[in-house]
Amino acid sequence: MTTKPQTPFEAKNQKGWKTPAPSPLNEMAERYLPNTEPPAVLSSPEELNGMAAVKPEHAIIVQQRLNELRSVNSSLIRLNAQLRVGGYLIGCVETTQLRKKRVLKQLPWPFKKLLYGMDVLLKRAWSRLPVLKKMYFRPASGRSWAMSEVEVLGRLCACGFYPDDTVEEKGLLYFFARKVATIEKAPKAGTGPVIPLSRVGKGGKQITVYKFRTMYPYSEYLQEFVFNNNGLQEGGKFKDDPRITPTGRIMRKYWVDELPNLISICRGQMKLFGLRPISEHYLSLYPESFQQLRKRFKPGLVPPEYVDLPTTIDEIVESESRYLEAYQRQPFQTDLRYMSKAFYNIFIKKVRSH
Repeated sequence: MTTKPQTPFEAKNQKGWKTPAPSPLNEMAERYLPNTEPPAVLSSPEELNGMAAVKPEHAIIVQQRLNELRSVNSSLIRLNAQLRVGGYLIGCVETTQLRKKRVLKQLPWPFKKLLYGMDVLLKRAWSRLPVLKKMYFRPASGRSWAMSEVEVLGRLCACGFYPDDTVEEKGLLYFFARKVATIEKAPKAGTGPVIPLSRVGKGGKQITVYKFRTMYPYSEYLQEFVFNNNGLQEGGKFKDDPRITPTGRIMRKYWVDELPNLISICRGQMKLFGLRPISEHYLSLYPESFQQLRKRFKPGLVPPEYVDLPTTIDEIVESESRYLEAYQRQPFQTDLRYMSKAFYNIFIKKVRSH
């Protein structure tokens, strides 16, 4: 029996930290980390327990799939602490998309849809409900999480990593993620039908708005990633946003997802008509001078974009500027006039949110 090294920086010929990783994890490391010190290799993040690093690692390979971890976020936080800023985490996961292909391939033809539906109910629903979750993950159950690719990337971003590349091979998704921040506390993201979202409110204060879920879990942590990869489409929304579920697209089209925002209106944090409540990242896309002006006003459920129908971020800024200029002169009359035009476009011209 080989004794595990006490730290990840002991002799490279000892097992546990410096053993060669299997292909394609090793291939990904060789592709992106040429001519550097061999990365630390862990069969599981559990090997970190009781170990204290002398210095941060430049790269870690984890052989165990993220699905098999009892607490995914806590494990990612421990791995984050073991890496230097700019260091890399290489790992793998079976996404729900890849699991579907594997399961359907194994099931007999007449019962494919029925049995896969039961599998989805067990893996996705049962594992997410607070009461049943403990039973699902009872010791020695061998059960694993079912996570979409979006959720996996969102968890990585939430835990201080930025996904530089992903590769699908042999039924698994392999990721190469760079540490961009040190995160000490495991983040949380709701998985229920109604989700709370942090938005910039009046005075620049953070407010919580509520929506029916139209995106995969942890999507809120992927805004920068989606913007960097896809940019914006006409209307100022993210182009080809992969975070939105098929059902979510239908809900957004008919404004169903916005109904819980009535809670924020009742609390006085929003009004019926006004500037769209946006995140800190989206606000950073605006000119600095307009950011400060925008923070002076309470956001609203129906934005002026439904009146002017802007197609670019610059046109959105112009639309909001015109609204604020008029609102400062005649608040009530401006909201009434804009609201009438917006409802005409929505109900008569069939303008929809996407």
